[in-house]
Amino acid sequence: MKIKSILISQPKPESGKSPYYDLAEKLKLQVDFRHFIHVEGIDAQDFRQERIELSDHTAVIITSKSSIDHFFRMAKEMRFEVPDSMKYFCINESVARYLQKYIVYRKRKIFFGQKTIEDLMPSILKNKDEKFLLPISATGKDHYSPVLEANKINFTVAKIFKTVVSDLSDLADVNYDMLVFFSPSGIDSLLENFPDFKQNNTKIAVWGTKTAERVENAGLEINVQAPMPNLPSMAMAIENYIKETK
Repeated sequence: MKIKSILISQPKPESGKSPYYDLAEKLKLQVDFRHFIHVEGIDAQDFRQERIELSDHTAVIITSKSSIDHFFRMAKEMRFEVPDSMKYFCINESVARYLQKYIVYRKRKIFFGQKTIEDLMPSILKNKDEKFLLPISATGKDHYSPVLEANKINFTVAKIFKTVVSDLSDLADVNYDMLVFFSPSGIDSLLENFPDFKQNNTKIAVWGTKTAERVENAGLEINVQAPMPNLPSMAMAIENYIKETK
């Protein structure tokens, strides 16, 4: 079966640039983007019931861009003016740079790791006397608290946003030759929107082992998997598959 159309389960790139656009042009494909899941903020009224005082904290551990957006949203809704002295400990540099949307980056105390909470721990341990706030999703798995607890860090978990399934009902009569997923929640969204989904000739591409496990548990077949040693990006893996199956 020749691949002519691909649906990427991510939002359309705001910049207008993407390796998938390059792939579409190179192989004459139709490539569309659609967010299968989206993030919603926890209401301030519900957050107040947790009895967490933002003003009690002197540092924030940031694990995603969504954490940044909803930390500052919640601060505004709670009428808490984030002090210039607040310290930010970010999971990686890309997330740290995103702080520029809300603060003057060069005038703040900002630390970042490479990829994981373990990478970030040396910086956190050097500032162990701080009272840390950990803003996370109410629906995702908390991979961070066990590491912080093991290192006896004084921190508070603040569940200030949640990941929810997007409404995909308008896609009911739309067929793509390939669906591309980057998280288990994307598969959950597909099956929740279309409980009678049958793969038939549709090819499925997945990113990461957790996503692959979710696909297999759902009784679906994986046709493309990334990253691989020789195919470090999803776009490269898809291109390789299309060329091999011509």
